[in-house]
Amino acid sequence: MASRSEPENPSPNIYIPPEWSEAADCIAYDSVTSPPPIAIVCGAKNCGKSTFSRYLLNILLQRYKKVGYLDTDVGQPEFSPPGFLSLTVVDEVTPDLTIPHLKTPERCLFFGDVSSKRNPTTYLNYIFALYDYYQKEYCLFDKSASPSKVGLPLVVNTPGWVKGVGYDILVDMLKYMAPTHVVKINISAESKNLPCGAFWLDEDHDGMLNLIEINSARQDSFNRSVLVQKDARLLRDVRIMAYFRQCFSSNLNITTIKELAHALASHPPYEVPISSIKIRHLHCQVPGSEIFYSLNATIVGLAVSSEGSKDLPWCVGLGIVRGIDTFKGLVYVITPVPRGTLEKVNLLLQGFIQIPTGLLQVQGCISPYMSANVLSAS
Repeated sequence: MASRSEPENPSPNIYIPPEWSEAADCIAYDSVTSPPPIAIVCGAKNCGKSTFSRYLLNILLQRYKKVGYLDTDVGQPEFSPPGFLSLTVVDEVTPDLTIPHLKTPERCLFFGDVSSKRNPTTYLNYIFALYDYYQKEYCLFDKSASPSKVGLPLVVNTPGWVKGVGYDILVDMLKYMAPTHVVKINISAESKNLPCGAFWLDEDHDGMLNLIEINSARQDSFNRSVLVQKDARLLRDVRIMAYFRQCFSSNLNITTIKELAHALASHPPYEVPISSIKIRHLHCQVPGSEIFYSLNATIVGLAVSSEGSKDLPWCVGLGIVRGIDTFKGLVYVITPVPRGTLEKVNLLLQGFIQIPTGLLQVQGCISPYMSANVLSAS
């Protein structure tokens, strides 16, 4: 068994309570046999689920070479821009627990909204599809059948909508995944917390259960656990801008929204033939005559559809539709997705992910005028 040493300086500006450390150690080390743990982290909005999940990842990486991370929070995802549900395989410790880090997911699906409220059924189907992929690729059911396959522990971070339909969604997730561990983070305002005990299980359940209840790390002057207030819209904009910052070399000095907007305005877009792609609007219907007009100056999911996955096409990233030339039959897309990957894209998914206002304030940033130096994606 690996030693239970703390990760080296996980973050200089964050406090990890002893009960958080004990909970993470319990998940990582108490199970000395296979299969590896599957831990779901849940609780009210802004109670610290993402921070604990990052910390748990670091602890698990002391024992396992790789750890899976299933992100079900479409509004505040950990490793992707907003609007995605993703499974990411992590192989290195997160140096700073206070900030999210963009990573390329193993598999992801573009939900196209920052909340599951608009379409809970589709939201759950996407989560189940990602979990099924994890089970197929990383869970050991018969070691003799695939001796080279290594079991992968999994951390599942959940959104903070825990009342009404949000509660029902969480219960369905827990029942479908049947995790080895459930971490429930509580605050002092009991009305905002999830019900006590294993609320998702039937009374006659007789299986093994590892329910861990901890308090939020944020406390007020009376040592009461409280919610951390965040500007969700600002955090989403920051993630989107960080994503499209990847269009440029890290050596290029881009530090402000205005600089990024100017850089995107002059960045040669990919030239995608309309004949090579299909367009799908998520959560709404658009008249055929308005399809291309509705795409212009919007963020779209870049997906690869096949005959076997018409409803659940895997997504490879985001793009900004900078312009459409129906006369030439071309869509112009700005994206950090590599050309080789983009050539496989045959479906554009439009949801309700908005371009940050700061990127639209610079004239010409989303102009139909195209640079002469156009890249071809097909």
